Amino acid sequence: MATRLKNIAQRLPYEDLREWIAEAERLGELRRVKGASWQEEIGMASELVSHADAGPALLFEDVPGIRSGFRVLSNLFAGKRRNMTLGFPPELDKVELSAAYAEAYSEEADRLIPPVEVETGPIFENVYMDDEVDLDIFPTPVWHEGDGGRYIGTGSYNVSRDPDDGWINLGTYRIMLHDRRHVTFNTGPGKHGRIHYEKYVKRGERMPVVMVVGGDPMTFFMGGGEVQEGVCEYDVVGGMRGKPIEVVRGRVTGLPFPANAEIVLEGFVELDDLVPEGPFGDWTGTYTEAGRIRPKCEVKAIYHRNDPIILGFSPQSLPDEYSRYRAVTRSALLKKNIEQAGVPDVRAVWAHECGGSRMLIGISITQRYPGHSTQAGQIACQCHNGAYGGKWVIVTDDDIDVTVLDELIWAALTRADPMTDIDFIRNTWTSPADPRVTPEDRAKGNLTNSRMIIDACRPWHWRDRFSPATKASAESARIARDRFGFLLE
Repeated sequence: MATRLKNIAQRLPYEDLREWIAEAERLGELRRVKGASWQEEIGMASELVSHADAGPALLFEDVPGIRSGFRVLSNLFAGKRRNMTLGFPPELDKVELSAAYAEAYSEEADRLIPPVEVETGPIFENVYMDDEVDLDIFPTPVWHEGDGGRYIGTGSYNVSRDPDDGWINLGTYRIMLHDRRHVTFNTGPGKHGRIHYEKYVKRGERMPVVMVVGGDPMTFFMGGGEVQEGVCEYDVVGGMRGKPIEVVRGRVTGLPFPANAEIVLEGFVELDDLVPEGPFGDWTGTYTEAGRIRPKCEVKAIYHRNDPIILGFSPQSLPDEYSRYRAVTRSALLKKNIEQAGVPDVRAVWAHECGGSRMLIGISITQRYPGHSTQAGQIACQCHNGAYGGKWVIVTDDDIDVTVLDELIWAALTRADPMTDIDFIRNTWTSPADPRVTPEDRAKGNLTNSRMIIDACRPWHWRDRFSPATKASAESARIARDRFGFLLE
């Protein structure tokens, strides 16, 4: 069980991306790569390393054809630095890290600390306005061989303001270059950035937006953290750090962004100017369809630090860096959601990496009453952190380690009867990246799917007579390790 860590703020060893890089280098987990091309080699190297659980972070320098000093960082979340990134000691394994993150999130992030505005910061070391804007100065990679363009925003977040109540939202939506002064604006139905955009459309106004394409990892991660509507992610990160984020105002829109960010694009999302976007290798391990039509965003200002760094966090074939990170954080938040809904004795939750941390969820419970497992499964697939993009939920007894895929599937195969122990829910919320949405439904904007809930618990009414597992008890396994562990060395 994870050590109780009440003060995550004292354990985050970085304030910005450069301090994160220095800490990763101190851990021996950063490799500097010189001369890799943005056309294919940055993406190629990143994909190769992203599948290694302890692979290094990659800092690409001296990109051919790009101004000296302009860099790309990829592969954040592996090895010891995954713990460092979230503010925890290196000895915690992924399950302990998830539990520690859940504690910190509930104790620190519920105590919101709004950002503090400052006059200036390193982000204003270089400023380009209007006709000076040229997005081609950056080493924006083609991340996958089948991508339809260059994506400057993968480890990025958009900042937008609700035109009705002023709520500031941070959302992680990919950003494709369209030309030297325009990018695409891409959000799925129901996402907070999309809600803001639709409100501006109803008003007949262009939506002001800021895109932070290089910033500190914690703020980026929280931008994709499914924070409740009406809550600003800057406030959540401030709560987790124990102090406010310092922000500056954009000179075009007035939207706030971190004073120590690396690269910021500022502009307006057009009302009726739509352009093709994609394909892109997305979190499902498949490409989005080619030629999707998305709103175009006019970039009116570029701000960047000297020697700026693009933060790359592109999905790859599963499991990958992206799914490993989301498994840790989403599992923690899912468990919290299920318990908040009143489900007792939830022992563990794991959002599996092979499903992009969304499509396959394992839950273990200590059964207390008839229907307990059904309750847990139904809530897991429709709660705040489980409703989007899911496919399968498997509920097991507490003797199953649901973080181990073989154990989870074994429980489903031996304790569930396909006819009586599988439930389905139809018309549930899915992602535009879901490759199983039919072309006809996609064309109509019907982004729904179904969910399968497998009750892999011993049947309640005869659980005491169910054939016992041959797996060694925890005590027997401990004794075996103590006495014969040397045989595995």
